[in-house]
Formats: sequence, C-alpha cells, structure tokens
Amino acid sequence: MQKYEALKTIIAGMEADVQKFYNGNNAAGTRVRKHLQDLKRACQDMRDEVQEIRATRKEA
Repeated sequence: MQKYEALKTIIAGMEADVQKFYNGNNAAGTRVRKHLQDLKRACQDMRDEVQEIRATRKEA
C-alpha cells in the first residue's frame, strides 16, 4: 500500500506545475516532465512488487 500512496503523492505534488504549464509557463513543463518520470519509476516499482507478491502466493 505504501507504493500506491507514493503514486498519489507524486500526482498531487505535480498539480500546481501542470496548471502553470497549461497557463503558459514553459518552465513548469520541465518540472511536469520530471514528475512524470518519477511517476513512471514509481509505477514500475509498484508493478514489480505486485508481480513478486503474486508469484509468492502461487508458490504457497
């Protein structure tokens, strides 16, 4: 559940920069891209964890 909470935190943290970017602030776009890269990594971490837990359950 911690990894899911981390995903929600990343998304919530990027909201202000997303709004700034779509209102014309190009510098905010760089920050949005960084947040998205962090989100991508966090998603992959969560995906790996889910696969690991699933494999463990099948063995039992």
